[in-house]
Amino acid sequence: MSENRLSGKTALVTGASQGIGRAIALAFAREGANIVVTARSEDRLQSLAAEAESLGVQALAAPADIGVESEVAGVAEAAVARFGGVDILVNNAAIIHARIPVVDLDPQLFQDVLNVNLTGAFLITKALLPGMIERRSGKVINISSIGGRKGGAGRSAYRITKAGLISFTESLAAEVKQHGIDVNAICPGGVDTEGYRDAFKSTGRSENPNLMDPDEIAQVAVFLAGDASSAVTGAAIDAFGRTNPLFS
Repeated sequence: MSENRLSGKTALVTGASQGIGRAIALAFAREGANIVVTARSEDRLQSLAAEAESLGVQALAAPADIGVESEVAGVAEAAVARFGGVDILVNNAAIIHARIPVVDLDPQLFQDVLNVNLTGAFLITKALLPGMIERRSGKVINISSIGGRKGGAGRSAYRITKAGLISFTESLAAEVKQHGIDVNAICPGGVDTEGYRDAFKSTGRSENPNLMDPDEIAQVAVFLAGDASSAVTGAAIDAFGRTNPLFS
């Protein structure tokens, strides 16, 4: 049952149309947060916003490509215009690519992965930080990956960005704690999402029961977004579920 731990807050979630982002947005809504959701799929965003509003909060669907600077600025402006500011930012948008050796990796795909997974997170964070600094409060949650901890064959572009998000988390946390802002990352193991299924041609948990449900990651995000996490900043929290090597 919800405890309304985020009542009165506004959260912006990128990559919210499916998977982990969608689960986080709905988990926040159940905890009383108004939500701004962004991704490229307008239809899915509108459906998500309607579902969030059925939980008794306000929601704004702001379709955009988080890898395009002008569109990122538009999302930030829309959020501030509607709600006056953003208290919680979740940088979740990501391109997940199949296993491709560097010798075969298309340079444009490499650039697209960097733009969405890493540069987009920087841009939306930069746009929303001034408001958080002015209010002297805020939470930034970056969705990294266990892939950010170590390289892997065929996974260079994706894992570079997830490692970068961990470093971005640590660097930004050191800059903004003085302003009352906490910055943390979540490093999920395998999660049964549409992106995972598409990238790895998988049927999900029916094929690999060790995969987590997206809501398991959403519950970690709820903790980091709330007051109970006030002692935690600059951390990258591993969320392995049963993909933890201890269980293999």
